Amino acid sequence: MRIGGLQRVSLIDFPGKIAAVAFTQGCNFRCQFCHNESLVIPEKFQSPMDEEEFFNFLVSRRGKLDAVVVSGGEPTLHVDIVEFFEKIKNLGFLTKLDTNGTRPDVLKNLCEKNLLDYVAMDVKHRFDKYDDISGVAVDISAIAASIDLIKNSGVDYEFRTTVVPHFHRADDIEAIASQLSGAKRFVIQEFVPDHAINGNLSGENSLFSPQNRETMDALAAFCKSHVEEFSMRSAS
Repeated sequence: MRIGGLQRVSLIDFPGKIAAVAFTQGCNFRCQFCHNESLVIPEKFQSPMDEEEFFNFLVSRRGKLDAVVVSGGEPTLHVDIVEFFEKIKNLGFLTKLDTNGTRPDVLKNLCEKNLLDYVAMDVKHRFDKYDDISGVAVDISAIAASIDLIKNSGVDYEFRTTVVPHFHRADDIEAIASQLSGAKRFVIQEFVPDHAINGNLSGENSLFSPQNRETMDALAAFCKSHVEEFSMRSAS
């Protein structure tokens, strides 16, 4: 596993748990709003963390950390991801995967082997606009398959969308909620322009702006009619 970064403690990445976050290198998307350029663009990669060092760290944190989050980049691109999660689980930690949902076969394998305790899937956009925001041609059937798989996996989960002013309007979020109909949890989060791959993007005219309160209230009401739990994560 190519580990491009390690956050040694996080109180927000695994709901209700104290976690470490391992960031893997490599991604099959080129989202313009992404702020993890050093994990996405090969020319920006740093020397990866030695895997033995990573697991020695986890051993030293048993009893102090509850969980390990594997994020990216896109972790499911790595051929050794099953073995990686097995090692983490064997140390007694809960596990969470952050994924873009492009590898439903890998996701299914991890779920069937009971290697995941939580999954967060980034749903980038409504299906007919996925290519626009991801920067690549996307197999939407894979995205839809991952959504269905997660919903029926028995693993706790959330779907989340980063709302970027240049790309998302209120009706787009409603369309995404419709795509997720019946899901347990849908979260929209405010775009933070700092360090975005496309440095020309800004947070101006965000749906989260105070002047859009009425629009956001209507949006929340719509989303709550399609999913069990709907919430908004503001950058402030």
